[in-house]
Formats: sequence, C-alpha cells, structure tokens
Amino acid sequence: MNFGPFHYFIFYIFFQQLTNHICDTIPQLRNKLQGQLLLLEKDVGEYKNVSADDPARKTKALLMMVQQFSENFDRILVGSGDKVDTSELSSGAMINRIFHVQFPFEIVKMEYDERRLRREISITIKNALGVRVGLFTPDMAFEAITKKQISRLKEPALKCVDLVISELNNIIRQCGEKMTQYPRLREETERIISQHVREREQRTKDHVHLLFNVQLAYMNTNNEDFIGFANAQNKANRRTGEKKSVGNQVIFKGWMSLHNISFMKGGSRDYWFVLTAENFMWFKDEEEKEKKFYLPLEGLMLRDVEQGFMSKKHAFALFNPDHRNVYKDYKQLELSCESEDASYRWKASFLRAGVYPERNQDDDDHIPAHDIDSNDPVLERQVETIRNLVDSYTAIVSKQVRDIVPKTIMCLMIKDTKEFIKSDLLAYLYSSADQNDLMEESADEANRREEMIRMYHATKDALKIIGDISMKTKATPMPPRVDNDNLIKPFTNGASTGPPQGRKPPPRPTAHAAPRSVPARPDLPNRPAPGVPRRPDNKGVPAVPTRPR
Repeated sequence: MNFGPFHYFIFYIFFQQLTNHICDTIPQLRNKLQGQLLLLEKDVGEYKNVSADDPARKTKALLMMVQQFSENFDRILVGSGDKVDTSELSSGAMINRIFHVQFPFEIVKMEYDERRLRREISITIKNALGVRVGLFTPDMAFEAITKKQISRLKEPALKCVDLVISELNNIIRQCGEKMTQYPRLREETERIISQHVREREQRTKDHVHLLFNVQLAYMNTNNEDFIGFANAQNKANRRTGEKKSVGNQVIFKGWMSLHNISFMKGGSRDYWFVLTAENFMWFKDEEEKEKKFYLPLEGLMLRDVEQGFMSKKHAFALFNPDHRNVYKDYKQLELSCESEDASYRWKASFLRAGVYPERNQDDDDHIPAHDIDSNDPVLERQVETIRNLVDSYTAIVSKQVRDIVPKTIMCLMIKDTKEFIKSDLLAYLYSSADQNDLMEESADEANRREEMIRMYHATKDALKIIGDISMKTKATPMPPRVDNDNLIKPFTNGASTGPPQGRKPPPRPTAHAAPRSVPARPDLPNRPAPGVPRRPDNKGVPAVPTRPR
C-alpha cells in the first residue's frame, strides 16, 4: 500500500495526541505508584535485604513477637493504647463487669430468704435447748445459722474465679492471632501461658477456700459494724433501711423490650424505662414526656424467664409473691434486653432498689409443720433477735467478700500472669523447642512475603520507567480546532435544507405557468460498423517453405 502525504499527516497528528495524553497521565500514575511503594516499604523493609533462613532475623522476630504479645495482653486488660474497639466490650471490660456487676448480683442471689431463715432459726433454737427451757437466747443458734450463711457465699466466689479464667483465655487467644505467620510459635506460646493460668487458678481457688475458712474459724462479734445483742431488737429491716438511705432518686435508665403488650405470644415493643428507689416507669422515648405506665416496687420480686430457641434476648420478669396482678391483667411483667451485660446491669439496679431475685423454695416442703409453727412469744422474740444478729454479721462478711475476692483474683492470677508473660515467657519458649522450629513460617506467609517482594521490585521498576519517559517526552501544543459545524450541518438528520442566510430563494412556479420542457437527448450519429478485413481474391494461401536439398 502506498502512503501519501495525507496519511503521513494523519499519523503525525495521532502521534502528537498520544504523546500529549501520556504527558498528562504520567504525574497521576507516578503519585499512585509512589504511595503504593511507601506502603510496601513498611512491610518489606524488615526482610527485603535479609534471607528468610537468617538466624539473626529469626531471633529478632521472636523477640518482637513476644514483646508484641505482652503489650497486647496489657492493653486489653488495662484498656490503654490508641486503638479502642467501639463495637463490643473487650475482655478487660468484661472482667470489670464480672467484679462489680455479676459477682455482687450472684452474692445477693445466694443470701437467705426471710421466711426460710426464720424457720431454720426456730429449729436451731429448739435443738440447742433440747429438753431444757431456756431463759436466754442461745449463742449456738446464732453461730450455727451465721456459719451456714457464710458458707453459701463460697459458691459465687468460686464462680467469679471461673468467669475470670474464661476471659483470660479469650485474651490469650486474641493476642495469639498476631502470630499467625508462625503457627508453631503461636501454639507453643498459648500452651505455656494456658498452663501457667491453670496453675494460678488452682492457687487462687485455694486462697478463696482459705478466706472462707478464716471467716468460719472465728466469729468476731466485737466488730465495730456489728449490731450487738443490745440493739438486735431495735434494728430496722435491712431492705427498708436501704430504701430510705437511697431515697427516691433515679437509679438506672435505658431501653428494654416489653412483652406484655398483647395476649399473643411473642409480641414485644421497645420503651424507655426509668427505675427509681420506689417505682418503675416507662416512656415512649428518651424525652420522658409521654408516660406509658407507673409501677410501685413494693412487694415485687425478680425471676429469670426462658426465651425461645431462636431468641437472642435476655429476659427476666417482675412478679408479686402473693400472686396478685402486676401489670393490667398479667401476673408478671416480662422484660428483655439485647445483651447479657445490659440484663445484669438492670438486675443489679433492681437489687439497689430493693427488688430481690426469686428464692428457691424446694426445701420448704421437707420441714414438718410442727417444727415451724409456734405460738410461743418467748420463742418468737428469740427468733427475731437471732435473725437481726445473723443479718448484721452476714452483711459484714458479704461486704468483705465482695472486696477481697476481686483483689485476690487480680493479685494471684491476672497480675501474676502479666508478669510471667513479660519476664519468663521468652525463657520458657527457648527451653521448650528449637528456635528454627518455632520460627518456621507457614506456607501462606511465605507466599505472601514472596509476592510482596515481587510487587515491591515491580513497583520500583515501573517508577524508573516512568521517570525515563517523563525526561524524554515533551508535550507539543496542538493546532487550533477547526470549526466544521457548517460543513456537517446539511448532512445531519433533521437539519434544515434551506439556503444559507443572505441568499434569496429561487422563485417558485405559479399554477398558470407552463411546465418546463426537458431538452431531448441529441441523436447519436448513424455510422456503419467497420467490416472484417478480407484477403485478396486473386491470392491464395501462401505455400509452406520447404527445406533446401
């Protein structure tokens, strides 16, 4: 194919436009690649110039992994650091909730029931006197009942230790996720720390047992907070005293779901609830302008409610022990929370307001009626005296248990584990396995590292090529654009076919004008066709020449 000057001109214009486009695009592409190179340098910087099997690199990586594990463990427990999770509670916050919300709630659940306590005191006084008629209140009844109540507090204390152990294991698992590139190191680290936590768990539980043995060994009735025998008869009811001390102030507010809105099972609606020391009310929203209901708390108790299999809410109910209606025609007011943490906070708030959880009455039927009922006024006064003394002394021990058990767990378990990770974990790792086995990378990590190095070098090569192009390429200004609208307009669809402006249109023929005659085609000249040339008649066909003899 032959190219003329016009084709070479088109090639020149096209090359000029392509060069200008490259000059305009290169700065943006260079900035993007430079940003990508900076990100890759942070990840590749530690091993881009070092071999993967270098012992020095493995030692440095081991030290960094152990130090990072210790820092993450401390950050989750204490809550320090720049990165704070905003979606869910951390394990450190969960331990705080166990100490100050769940553990006190479990202690109150284990406290005595008033009616059952009086029965036990009455039977104990009768058994202490035997056949004798006592003139004074026996001390043995007070000591026996008080020791029994103190022993019941051991179960929530041991449960608190188990809950904290569970959260510590969650922290170890979370910190171990940072070691995924070294699976053997992660496995060995979690094994060593979990074994240490189990050892501290047994020591902590032994200390809790010792704490209760100390409490049961000696009944210090000279404690300054103990009511004493002289004031036992004048002591007011503990629950009433707590209500008066709190007053009618607001204890807690929050959203909950109310299930008693229709007779159909499963219906619920969210309201804004407000709990005070004397009543419980709910509103349409947080503005507290439209009040839906007002419920006095006097005589109410609290029980857990089982939800359906597919339900994720945590439900409980307020009810009256006398089987009276609580809300409209309902015997109990069913409420639910979105999370277990919110449920425990509401239950702890109801405890502050004097609404106690339901007691287990299974053992009431095993007590004969003749051992309970008594019309003896002397025995009734003795029961009341012992009951107030037990109440006073148990409150002292409960206060000490709520204070000393979290401190014991923090000292013997959490703080000790944190010091073990910081000081002794590295030595245990060196003694448990070979360094090369511990620092063996996983296949996925090795592939990721090789791919990252390849991308790093490819990005550097691309930047070098772009730099060379930028230095050798110069933009050329393009010629001005040709305005060819008038040339294209007659050929476009819907364009006007009239004459251009400034020219008069030709006159149109009238109705009476004669039609224009079309000139006829001139006739072609009548020429005869040329004939075929002939040979002369007097001459025949020439003879074929012969070979000379």
